[in-house]
Amino acid sequence: MGLIRNLTGDQACCHYAVEVPQCREACEQLATIRSESRLKHFLQRLPGYCPESMTELWTCINSSLPGVPQKPEGWVGLGCCELAISPDCRRECKQASSKNDITKVCKKDTEKPLYKCITKNEMGSVCCSYAGRHTNCREYCQAIFRTDASPSASQIKAVEDYCQSVSPQLISCVSNYTKSYPNKTPKDSLYCCDAAEEAHCQTSCKHILRTMTTEHEIIEGLIKECRSEPLPQDPLWQCFLGNANPPPPEPEKPPKKIDWAKLHCCSKANTSQCRDMCQDVSTNWDTQTWQEFDQLCEYNPVETDLITCLADVREPCQLGCNDLAYCTNFNNRPTELFRSCNVQSDQGAMNDIKLWSNGTIRMPFMNIPVLDIRKCQPDMWKAVACALQIKPCYSKSRGSIICRSDCVDILTQCGDRKRFREGMTPERICDLLSPTDDPERCIPLERYLKPSSLGNFIEEVIHPCNPNPCPSNYLCEVNRKGCHVGQDCLPYLCVPGCKLGEASDFLVHMDTRVQVPAQNAGLGCYNVCTCSPSGRLENCAPMPCIDTGKKCMVGGQAKSHGTSFRVNCHPCSCYAGEIVCSHRECLSSDSTDDQRRHFTGLPCGCPNNFLPVCARNGRTYPTACVARCMGFNDSHFHFGTCHTSNPCSYNPCSRDKRCVPRRRVCLTDTSEFPCRQYECVSRPPSCDKTQLDPVCDTDNMEHPNLCMLYQRGKTLAYLGHCQDACRKPQEVCGHNGETYGTICEAYSERVAVDYHSPCYAVGAVAEHPSDSGCNPKHCPPLSTKGCKPVTPPGACCPLCAGMLQILWNKQQMNAFAKLNRNQPVTLHDILRILRLHVSVPQCDIFGYLSIDSEIVILIVPVDQTPTPLQIEACSKEAEKIDSLINYGSPTLVSHVPLSAFLTSEVKVSTISSSALPAASPLPLCLSLPLLLLLLTLVGAPWGL
Repeated sequence: MGLIRNLTGDQACCHYAVEVPQCREACEQLATIRSESRLKHFLQRLPGYCPESMTELWTCINSSLPGVPQKPEGWVGLGCCELAISPDCRRECKQASSKNDITKVCKKDTEKPLYKCITKNEMGSVCCSYAGRHTNCREYCQAIFRTDASPSASQIKAVEDYCQSVSPQLISCVSNYTKSYPNKTPKDSLYCCDAAEEAHCQTSCKHILRTMTTEHEIIEGLIKECRSEPLPQDPLWQCFLGNANPPPPEPEKPPKKIDWAKLHCCSKANTSQCRDMCQDVSTNWDTQTWQEFDQLCEYNPVETDLITCLADVREPCQLGCNDLAYCTNFNNRPTELFRSCNVQSDQGAMNDIKLWSNGTIRMPFMNIPVLDIRKCQPDMWKAVACALQIKPCYSKSRGSIICRSDCVDILTQCGDRKRFREGMTPERICDLLSPTDDPERCIPLERYLKPSSLGNFIEEVIHPCNPNPCPSNYLCEVNRKGCHVGQDCLPYLCVPGCKLGEASDFLVHMDTRVQVPAQNAGLGCYNVCTCSPSGRLENCAPMPCIDTGKKCMVGGQAKSHGTSFRVNCHPCSCYAGEIVCSHRECLSSDSTDDQRRHFTGLPCGCPNNFLPVCARNGRTYPTACVARCMGFNDSHFHFGTCHTSNPCSYNPCSRDKRCVPRRRVCLTDTSEFPCRQYECVSRPPSCDKTQLDPVCDTDNMEHPNLCMLYQRGKTLAYLGHCQDACRKPQEVCGHNGETYGTICEAYSERVAVDYHSPCYAVGAVAEHPSDSGCNPKHCPPLSTKGCKPVTPPGACCPLCAGMLQILWNKQQMNAFAKLNRNQPVTLHDILRILRLHVSVPQCDIFGYLSIDSEIVILIVPVDQTPTPLQIEACSKEAEKIDSLINYGSPTLVSHVPLSAFLTSEVKVSTISSSALPAASPLPLCLSLPLLLLLLTLVGAPWGL
């Protein structure tokens, strides 16, 4: 560690960051670090403070710290492998991780197209990395390198327009690349003149091309001399405008590079023009189309759903914002959602203010003249610039626009009326830019005119994946399993993934099944593909197309496909002309006193008894009456809870295999896809000892993973680390109506605990209270004073958490099961995927299938005594997921089986202001990896 102290003590490297204060401060902190694991973690987060474009600084740091791994990059040549001529070279290329791996098989003299493509991709990767998280700049930059043709003037100009204020290094890098192409002159198009029908036109055409230089002059001259408009069907214009050189032999066209995530959004367009343009920019990546799309659709108020969806794909909303040097009022906000809280956006806001200080705010479709913003409301302008760059997003709308009243106020005071165009007023401008004052659908500037009220708060809520510390082609997920003894323990894991299309930056986990729009098949047609180990989507199979044009008639009104609404107390959705509603029991407002007295809230008006039965979908229902109401006949269930029956009692496995109980609740048709509660496993010859997925056996002995437990002949007690609190049986009742021997066993199945005793009643499931038979004395005290709790459907006791009630489509679940070798879709499949969307380690996800067939999701603090801030964070995570479901965001619904979700309702716990503690600084000795390790190893046993 002396090397680190020498590095920063004499300012050997940090002086390269003198003009970027937050980078210099972060660099100087290296000297204070004594732990190797903390050093590794800090260096991986350092690009968030010091952009990788600061090449001198990073060269110095890398050369001064031998042994510290540099951030790896993806294999940029993977997309070029199909250009290889030799099959052996093509195969070697696909398996390689760098260019050096292919040189023995792929010879440069015989594989020129391959190496030309790799060189182009390498240069594009370097150039476009300077764009940071400036999405438009990066996409215009990438468009330069996505074509084999010479970059057009419009492409080059777009990079200059969008990237000049972002990174001069990027402009210089792209310029060096474009200069490598030979310049073409009008004389190169002389052969087109022969396509003219009239001899006079042929002669004039050749004269014009020899004497004129600009495209404008040439077109005007041809129109005048040939007396024809530039129509695409005219052979002359077709040749001249379509090609600058004689057409070479028709080469085989490379496949289009597609962004499936953006294509998901195109169906949300309200106008056919924006829908078509969305499809173009998601497949062709033409710069001119992007510019037209920005002008016509980006600020079109009728296209809010489309633009919000595209924003979700580019920059998903994430909890937390900190470490900004310019937009400091956005710091210390761990429970607020932002799209782009990072150093690049912070710098972008500063650059915007510099540009606006020139007196004009340039928009894609208008220029707004303003007075000197350094003197007129400078704090407001700074809040505007920061809000548009950092992009706060709220629960009901994730669009990044400021509120109309703020827009009108600041332009009234600071707009330069003398330079306004005729008819231009602050009100008319703001009607285009910021058409709403709904505080849930726009950004109120007042919130960011002052610093966060938390000040230097304790880091009770951390965000290990924001900003993303992982290399490209890797996803960041929260480390909830801890680490092997002696290993560095970071609060996150970098796991390999697949891009949702060759041109997409959106990643999904390896082995994930995703739903993508089927090309050229119309709206409502999808394929289900698998993220393969090669890093690509493969094994795609078509889903039955959905007739999105069919409408539902509700109370005399037509509802479009995908529209959500309520009928009495039922949440409903229109799905391809069919109305899908919950099975809740409703009590109308005009009910008699006798009806209210006998109302139980249970499905079909069943009596409020607790005589449980186990149905063949693996769900325990409180009575046979409720099971029958949910569609099971008497042969489909047996009395008693599902957990009290032993699925291995009749030994359904062959002699060479062992029967292991595998409890699960299935969401598919059990007559078509049997929901077996056991698994036949072979005694494994060997296990991967490095795989960390801890499990605990019935002797309270911990094993690194399930394979090793079975290999040692032990019986599984629960998943996760062994806990002292679970050594002795202490029965608890889960929200699913099952009695578990210990709290650890319940958590192992991702079931939260209702109360500490065997299950004896089913709680209220309807909005109207009824005598459910619950005993309030059995309920544990709330985890935090001042918490306004939620009570899950069918539960007796309230808890401090965020809760979702999700309506889903069984027809789609069945379709997914057919495509997955007839394997049933289970509740655990849902929870496993949703858990990846919870980005705060202090919160975890639990869930169950309610007795009226809704999926209930609970996002609960992991601490036994959570702080108000942690409870608020879990509630915000619930609101985030609820919003993604109801807006049909591809970041969620592209995952199978989550794409079967129709609508969601959210209820969250709130904290009274009197319960909020005073903020205090974080003790310097408690690092983030240590905090996570404490939560994983010492806290509740949720290391599933």
